[in-house]
Amino acid sequence: MSEKKLTFEYCDRLVKEFEEVIKRPINKKSSTYYCGVDLGTACIVLAVMDEDYNPVAGAFKYADVVKDGMVVDYIGAVKIVRELKNELEEKLNAELIYAAAAIPPGTDALDSGAIKNVVQAAGFELTSLLDEPTAANEVLHIKNGAVVDIGGGTTGISILKDGKVIYVADEPTGGTHFSLVLSGAYGMTFNEADKFKRNNEKHKEILPVLKPVVEKVSSIINHHIEGYDVKEISLVGGTCCLTGIEEIIEKQTGIYTHKPRNPMFVTPLGIALSCTKEIMD
Repeated sequence: MSEKKLTFEYCDRLVKEFEEVIKRPINKKSSTYYCGVDLGTACIVLAVMDEDYNPVAGAFKYADVVKDGMVVDYIGAVKIVRELKNELEEKLNAELIYAAAAIPPGTDALDSGAIKNVVQAAGFELTSLLDEPTAANEVLHIKNGAVVDIGGGTTGISILKDGKVIYVADEPTGGTHFSLVLSGAYGMTFNEADKFKRNNEKHKEILPVLKPVVEKVSSIINHHIEGYDVKEISLVGGTCCLTGIEEIIEKQTGIYTHKPRNPMFVTPLGIALSCTKEIMD
């Protein structure tokens, strides 16, 4: 079996385990718990791992407290993260202390403080703050390629060489733009379109409508990987749940493009894997 296939099997297995513990948390005592907080534009995800970094619980909530990767409703963000924390503490019958978080690449000077404050105000001790595509690669294990995180507001790109990040970028265009296009095409409100695109049964119908936006994302990818030896692309982020998005991107870039089992959960799992018991200053 190829190394690439083994890598993707690890990613998909971890995501599958996480999907299962969201429904049925593993209430088995652990000496400590490591949490990953993913403050997405469309969805906030909390992933919990045990002392051996195995998924034991998870929860998520769709919200609009973040816009284009920036916290726009601080109080609302704190409230949701605290609610998710309390919910999982009750299910695990344990206190969740340590958490890591992530930000879109290149935005650390702009919003890292806000995200750090949200996580701490929700009752966590923050142990790590890294960029989203780099966090995702904790699960993907890409050696020479690009991790493309298509979120609600932006597309983040990390290029890796020999397993090390050598370039990061973040540009507007994401799920919000998908919803705007669907809103115009179907005469829906933005919120209606946002929910409509999450219905997997509608993906075949809406893919042609959204193809120009996916091609725009592809052009962003092409721009940032130019001049780098990118052998593969892995897609993460909730927007990548759109069925067929990987085929359009692969055609536009000419590079093998992989989409995990559930791209929405890759980054929060990677964030949790980056969590330690060493509290940040």
